[in-house]
Amino acid sequence: MVEIYVDADACPVKESVFKVAERYRLKVFVISNHPKIIPVSDLIIPVVVEKRFDAVDDWISSHIQINNLVITNDVLLAERCIKKGAIAIDPRGKILDENNIGEALSMRELLSELRQRGDLKTGPKAMGKKHQSNFLANLDKVINLLMRRK
Repeated sequence: MVEIYVDADACPVKESVFKVAERYRLKVFVISNHPKIIPVSDLIIPVVVEKRFDAVDDWISSHIQINNLVITNDVLLAERCIKKGAIAIDPRGKILDENNIGEALSMRELLSELRQRGDLKTGPKAMGKKHQSNFLANLDKVINLLMRRK
């Protein structure tokens, strides 16, 4: 069965995930370091882990399985999940899988180096309606792909 794992501490698209998951009747695990306010539903399962560096990532990567989906901004977590046969989507709608995770990791490393040298002074643009629309379209696309795989 397809399940969705949300890296929830800094996820701006949780409500959208909940609505889409409800439509497909999919379980959503909402993993964070502190309690989140979430809708009451048998399909939405809150998971609060200890306040340790990478505790959320460790929980997700130890529970996610093949044909599951993770929603995260964390490329390193995405890589761990992809190695287990999952697919990742970031909150802007970028799909990460075995075909492009290497490129995403390289870009992360390059941007980190540029920031450390002071050559890059700005971060990503604020999320807008186009990002939200892209996220929803790709979430639907990936869910349908995963449902066909099972």
